[in-house]
Amino acid sequence: MGRVFVLSLEGKVYSCKYCGTHLALSEDIVSKSFQSRHGKAYLFNKVANVTLGEKEERLMMTGAHTVADLYCVQCGSIVGWKYEMAHEKSQKYKEGKSVLERFKMSGPDGSNYWGNHEAHAVGSSDTDDV
Repeated sequence: MGRVFVLSLEGKVYSCKYCGTHLALSEDIVSKSFQSRHGKAYLFNKVANVTLGEKEERLMMTGAHTVADLYCVQCGSIVGWKYEMAHEKSQKYKEGKSVLERFKMSGPDGSNYWGNHEAHAVGSSDTDDV
């Protein structure tokens, strides 16, 4: 396997909580109103230091989407997903954007989010709130 190239971000950085690799900047947040299996999730215009998994169809709270899981380039943990295609016209704004699960990130101040321990439906979720 080749050498891993990791980009160092400057500013208010969200990092992988498992290995500390920089994933995104707070200035790139589009919405903090998304949900995942583990609780809160944030929609970002752009993310760094991730690799894309296979594209797959998922039925989410806001309809069907083609998404790909996002993996931390350093430790390989799944940290979120990328919207490749939204099938509902009202959801097209998500295309090309990425969701990072708050439970899997350390915040800019180094804080961890422990998630919502209530039962969630099987499968990924999201919201319409922007």
